[in-house]
Amino acid sequence: MGLDIRILGPWKVSADGTPLRLAGSRRISLLVRLALSAGRPVAAEQLLTDVWGDNLVASAAKQLHIVVSKLREALAAHLAGEIIVTVPGGYRLDLPVEQVDAHRFTRLVRDARAARARGETAAAHALFRQSLGLWRGEALAGMQGEWARIESVRLAEERLSAFEDDTDLRLALGDHHAVVPELAGHVQAHPLRERPRTQLMLALYRASRPSDALAVYQDARRVTIEELGIEPGVALRRLAQAVLVGDPVLDLSAPPRRTAPGVAPVVSELPASAGAFTARDLKLAWLGKVLTETTPGAPTIAAIDGPGGIGKSALAAHAAHAEAGRFTDGVLYVDLRGATAGLKPLEPLEALGRLLRSLGLDGSAVPTATGEAAARYRSLTAARRLLILLDNALNAGQVRPLLPAGAGCVVIITSRQALNSLDGVHHLHLAELDPADSTTLLARIAGPARVHAEPEAAARIVRMCGGLPLALRIAAARLAARPDWTLSYLADRLTDATRRLDTLEYDDLAVRASMAVSLHHLREEPSGQDATEMFDLLGLLDTPEHTPAAAAALADRPAHAVEAALDHLLEARLLEPAGPGRYRMHDLVRLYARERATREIPAPERRAATHRALHHYLATARTASLLLNPTSVNVANLQADQPGLRLNTPQEAITWTETERDNLVAAVRQADDLGTAAGLAACVNAPFSHRGWLGDLIEIQRHALDIAARAGDWAGQASGHNYLGCIHKNQGRFESAVAHLEQAVLCWERAGLPSRAVGPLHNLGTTYGKLSRFDEALATQDKALAAARESGLRDYEAVMLNGRAAISIKMGRLDDAIDAGRKSLEIWSDFDSPHSEGATCDTLAEAYRRAGRHAEAEPLYRRAVELQRAAGHRAVEATSLWGLGDTLNDLGRHAEARECWHRSARTLRDVHLLTEEELDQILAQDVPLPPEPIKHF
Repeated sequence: MGLDIRILGPWKVSADGTPLRLAGSRRISLLVRLALSAGRPVAAEQLLTDVWGDNLVASAAKQLHIVVSKLREALAAHLAGEIIVTVPGGYRLDLPVEQVDAHRFTRLVRDARAARARGETAAAHALFRQSLGLWRGEALAGMQGEWARIESVRLAEERLSAFEDDTDLRLALGDHHAVVPELAGHVQAHPLRERPRTQLMLALYRASRPSDALAVYQDARRVTIEELGIEPGVALRRLAQAVLVGDPVLDLSAPPRRTAPGVAPVVSELPASAGAFTARDLKLAWLGKVLTETTPGAPTIAAIDGPGGIGKSALAAHAAHAEAGRFTDGVLYVDLRGATAGLKPLEPLEALGRLLRSLGLDGSAVPTATGEAAARYRSLTAARRLLILLDNALNAGQVRPLLPAGAGCVVIITSRQALNSLDGVHHLHLAELDPADSTTLLARIAGPARVHAEPEAAARIVRMCGGLPLALRIAAARLAARPDWTLSYLADRLTDATRRLDTLEYDDLAVRASMAVSLHHLREEPSGQDATEMFDLLGLLDTPEHTPAAAAALADRPAHAVEAALDHLLEARLLEPAGPGRYRMHDLVRLYARERATREIPAPERRAATHRALHHYLATARTASLLLNPTSVNVANLQADQPGLRLNTPQEAITWTETERDNLVAAVRQADDLGTAAGLAACVNAPFSHRGWLGDLIEIQRHALDIAARAGDWAGQASGHNYLGCIHKNQGRFESAVAHLEQAVLCWERAGLPSRAVGPLHNLGTTYGKLSRFDEALATQDKALAAARESGLRDYEAVMLNGRAAISIKMGRLDDAIDAGRKSLEIWSDFDSPHSEGATCDTLAEAYRRAGRHAEAEPLYRRAVELQRAAGHRAVEATSLWGLGDTLNDLGRHAEARECWHRSARTLRDVHLLTEEELDQILAQDVPLPPEPIKHF
């Protein structure tokens, strides 16, 4: 028999029929909590939350381990083997689910419903009675904790539903006399449940007690008015009217009426398939495979989800037409109107009425209660082969009563939401068309010749439509209706973001209307207003992705509330997932959100919200920059109006920068005031340089420089020119670097701050050295060194000395280089700046190597590699690795040298400074030449 756990009443645990006595409330709670998930892992964090609750302390994790150990000891005396198994991150109760009464109950109820769907009424009734017989009182009686209360309520609801399902069967079997007393007690215990009241009224009516049936209705009306202030539901009201007039539909013997006596109607209700249906071959193949599969005792169900206008209905109709011939009893179609502008979604009862009428019922034979209608629908579909297309579903609650019972039925559902709460469903998420398929769709409607004549304009139209089939169809329809339009003309209209949604509107098709439907349904939900407001605010940002942290700053609301709103938008398909905790908007959805933001949010609030979001990025980028380059005075002096994210280590700074790269570039582009633009540009300089993203940096710094120039801000222009000069130098574009750096020095002088020119002077000196203009290089470095010493800037002095050492190496003055490098390294020992110290180690190591002092060069190169790795500066780490390889090769350690060169090349490939082909060429050489990036860092 093994272990048996009973929780459908006061908890009870036995082993081989012998009751076990367990001491300790937490041991009992832990065992019962694991039993509810028998056979499945439960995370330790979840166990701590559920079992410890508000009493959670720092040592709770250790206490959990102790409780598990004690519980294992208690069970070991009665059972062979370990039943509580440790799994990654938690524990699992290694017990068949049949040995937990709650799971036995669930299985029996499921089997009963399957038997009922097959028309095996007596067998279904027996299974329901068996399941209900497992109950001994209130589930989890005596158990403490919120989790126990929630599970107790859930199980109690399932018990009530099972009882009421069984009552329906008994009424169908003519057992109305026997169910009356049971139902009377049930109604008394649950006075606000309307389903058992309808059952009791029907049973009393069939027992020739119509007056008693009406008395039940009057009592129901009194209770609902007193307790809820409303009239009874439509099902009760209609049943009362049917009792009053003696409607024969209430009689047990009333047969369902058909369109032809004794013959089930064969229906074919599919809408026409789109003539220009394009691509989706893989999706169609998957759908076709799913639709031909069978599940024993259950229908086959496929649900297609995706945002509005993505082509869900077209795909479903195309697949249904291809498969329709297999279904001998016909094809049913219902537009559930979950995505129809201006119309309310169908109520399940209304949809069931349509389905039942298609199946041959009419008039009073169509039940007026959702539960009864669903039962009749399941009965009529139990033995038929039907294909049912439920199009434009709003949510799972709307669809669930519409699912048939028969294993010969196939259902295709389309919905903007992913209907994950439906059991036994095959899910297909539909995404945008790729450019090739988009072009094909455009050509099929607008005409292949026109598309082939203007391929570049066609590509622009496709890009502006973002792979959205609805947008492509509208664009193509406009072209088809206007033969005088060129594709270039339409592309120009679409390029104007302020007119794009107007252009994507034709006849009864509109991209804007498709999005408006989703937002309308969202507003009707309890928390939908927050999500709607969040949607409008997101339209203010140009960032390609959204995070809860940035959205919280944008909305000036707590992160948890914002995350809930983002999830609601995700469910409504107004956002799409972009990775854990990240969201994105389709470009056309973003335009709609921006339209609404302009219309719904006053201008001062729009500016304030955008400022908060950009300063969230500014604050976090500042933290990342200082973690990677702690000596950056320019960054340290910046102030942000938002706290930003907390980053604690250089690696966290690197990870955040990599994740937010595109958002940071977009944030700088959007910044239109000097402080924000210049601040963001300064803060991303170190993180982006560390990753080798020099192309992005050039764009960023040019934007900040342009804003500073328009504002007449000489200091801002000086910073911009200095940053651009360094970037060009690292790219090997030395003449451009000199031009920017000379401008930086000049701008600092015009700003009246010549002492701030120390940095640009140093960078200018090292660039002169790269150009072999050694006299200018040394003179400039001496000027910078003197300014640094005069200002007491010891870290700057160390930087200048390192620059002088680099120039001396180029000039062949190795003793001078070694002397300057040692002095620089001595100063850096007083600072915590791994990148700068690593750069000096690299310079000094090169001086030693060129002087033939390889034994001294090797440890310095290794130290440089370690420091740059710690600082996260991958590109410079690669440079030091290459120098180490050269040193080892000079020492005759050729295998070690190749390993260093290869590691260096792979690192450059990883930061996108080498292509895969260039890497392969390097790996193929025994003694490779230094690649271009190595020469410039």
